Amino acid sequence: MEKLESLTPEQQAKLREFLDSLEPGNGPKAPRRSLRGLFADLGLTISEEDIDEARREMWGNFPRDIS
Repeated sequence: MEKLESLTPEQQAKLREFLDSLEPGNGPKAPRRSLRGLFADLGLTISEEDIDEARREMWGNFPRDIS
């Protein structure tokens, strides 16, 4: 404690920043993985027709009359 108290205010601030960086969750964040290649190894191909069909199925009876 004596050593800490003998530090200048600037040194104490730097020490506080360093100690804060050691806490879990405060370190450098890992880069996020791109979703573009996440399923590339599965060999899935989705055509425009597949997308259009899925949209028709999802929105086919929208809006429904809920009376």
